[in-house]
Amino acid sequence: MGAGRRGLPRLRRLPAQDRPGDPGRPGGAEGLSTPGSAAGRVVVVTGASDGIGEAAARRLHRDGAQVVVVGRSPEKTARVAADLPGSVPLVADFARLDDVRRLAADVADRFDRVDVLCNNAGGSFGTRRLTVDGHETTFQVDHLGGYLLTRLLEPQLRAARGRVVATASFMHRFGWVPRGRLARAYESRPPYLANRAYAKAKFANVLTTRELARRWGPDVTAACYDPGAVASSFGVQSGGVVGLAFRTPLTAFFRTPAQGADTMVWLATAEEGWRNGGYHVDRSPGLTLLAARDDRRARELWDLSAALVGLGS
Repeated sequence: MGAGRRGLPRLRRLPAQDRPGDPGRPGGAEGLSTPGSAAGRVVVVTGASDGIGEAAARRLHRDGAQVVVVGRSPEKTARVAADLPGSVPLVADFARLDDVRRLAADVADRFDRVDVLCNNAGGSFGTRRLTVDGHETTFQVDHLGGYLLTRLLEPQLRAARGRVVATASFMHRFGWVPRGRLARAYESRPPYLANRAYAKAKFANVLTTRELARRWGPDVTAACYDPGAVASSFGVQSGGVVGLAFRTPLTAFFRTPAQGADTMVWLATAEEGWRNGGYHVDRSPGLTLLAARDDRRARELWDLSAALVGLGS
C-alpha cells in the first residue's frame, strides 16, 4: 500500500482494472500508456496473480510485452495468464527461498534476456512468524525474495540492459533503521509490530534500489515507487492498523489496482522523466527519508541480504 506525496490516500483519474466487467473511470486505460511501448520486451511481474501486479501485467501485455506472470496461487496465476496470449505463468511462494531459486532458473531456461523485472510480490503479517528459511516473514516476502530473484537474474538483465522496478511505499518513512544495526532490526524480535515490520521492509526496498543502480549501472537501471492506497486483497490480509483500515468503508476512496499500477507501468516503459535509483510517486520523483539516501546503509543492507540468501556481495 502507499499514499500520495503528503502521505495521505489520494485518487487520480486513472482506469480501473483492465478487464471486462470492472468499473470504469473517466479517461480510459488506453490513454495512459502508448500501445506498443513495451513491444518485444520480456517483462517479469511478481505478485501478478491479483491486485496491482495483475493490473500491471495486463497493461504491459496490451502494450506489447511478453509477460511472465508470477504468483503464489497456481489457479489465480493460470487464470491471469490465460487472458494474456503468449504470457508465461510461473508459481513461486516468496516465503520459500527455494521457490525463488526455482523461479529464477525457470526464467533463465526460457529467456536469455529480461528487459524489465517488476519486484511487486509482498505481504504484511499480523503476528511474527519465521519462514522455513529462518527469516521474519514480512522481511523475506517483501525484500529478501525480490533481492534474491534480482541477483539470480543478473545475467539476463545485463544482456537486455534491463530495468528493475520495485513496489515500495510511503510507509518506508517509518522504517528507519540505524547504521550498524540492520541485522538485529530485521529480525523483528518481540514486541512485534506488523506496521513497523512492513515499514522496515519498504525502507529496504528503497535502499536496495539505490544500491542496485550504483552497483549495476549503467548496464542495469533501477527505480521504486509508491502505488498509493489500493483497495486489494493485499490490504485486507494485512496486519495491524493497516489491515483494519482496509476492512472499513474507507476503501471506497482508495485507488483501484490499475490506478495503483500506473507508476509501475510507467517506470517499466518510460525512456525519461524518472530517476535511476530513485523513489517515485504518481509518475514523478518522490520525497524519501534522508536515511533512505544513505549510501553506507545501502551497502550494509546489500551485504546483509547477500549473506542471508547465501550469495556473495
